[in-house]
Amino acid sequence: MLGSTFQPTGFPDLGAATFDRFTGTTTEPALLVESVQSMANRLEATAWDSGTHQPHTAVTGLPHVRVERAGTGEFLTSSRLEAHRLASPFVREAILEGTKMTQVIAQRLGLAKDTPLNFPHMAAALAAMDPFCLLHGVFFAHKEWLGQPRFPRATSAVIEARNVRRAPSGGRKADRVRHQLDKDGTGGTSEGYGSVPFHRLEWTAERIVASFVVDTALLRSYGLPDPAVAMLETLALWEIRSLLTGGLRLRTACDLDLAGDITPRRNTPALPDLDTLTDQLAKHITDAADTLGTGEPIVVQWKG
Repeated sequence: MLGSTFQPTGFPDLGAATFDRFTGTTTEPALLVESVQSMANRLEATAWDSGTHQPHTAVTGLPHVRVERAGTGEFLTSSRLEAHRLASPFVREAILEGTKMTQVIAQRLGLAKDTPLNFPHMAAALAAMDPFCLLHGVFFAHKEWLGQPRFPRATSAVIEARNVRRAPSGGRKADRVRHQLDKDGTGGTSEGYGSVPFHRLEWTAERIVASFVVDTALLRSYGLPDPAVAMLETLALWEIRSLLTGGLRLRTACDLDLAGDITPRRNTPALPDLDTLTDQLAKHITDAADTLGTGEPIVVQWKG
């Protein structure tokens, strides 16, 4: 939306992730605009109101773990915000009714010595604690969680730019007060004084494509009741539509907008509009209530 260039995601010691994309018998230069892991965070963020530290009203009735500071009740984080979700150290080290969450989660997942992992049982337990873990994945890697169960992402997304070209530019940070630096003392550019030129690299592309996948077979493999599976599938679609409807301002210099609607693949139906998905999601949450625990936040205390 802002000019013809954009700033892609970058990685330490790598910068922009460029690659050659095959187009039949030839290749074209391509670029990763937003990674799978970053898109997972953006999809989850559609269901969270950062201004109130509460879930979006559309997902009312879906449980999650809310982490508060012990003694003050100050909101710290939640399983919806943490990179590792329920496996986050802030969740793991918190206390629920006198018991450490590491033990609570292990007990609810049925983790025990010399006992095979029971994925249907664990999936049901996750649905009652935070069903978003079934959509976006969770890895209980801590050594106290026997078997270290892992649930892969059922929803994945990525944004790629195709047939890309570099667009170098630059600028200058100006100092309107200090016109001359003292070379023998402090107050130089390392302290932030003076005028400093800089360069920046942006990119331009023939087209930018976002791709989304919902692994419905994976969701069904957990053996959850049909209403719960329908709720998870609809939640995934709601996140996708919500992200696309709300705009894709990924960074200051990466402001994207839809050039066309989602094109279904593999004979799947078209993606409904946001209002339709919101209504469907509310119905499925109600129908799946028996799978969703109390449907309320699980409030835990973190002492630090």
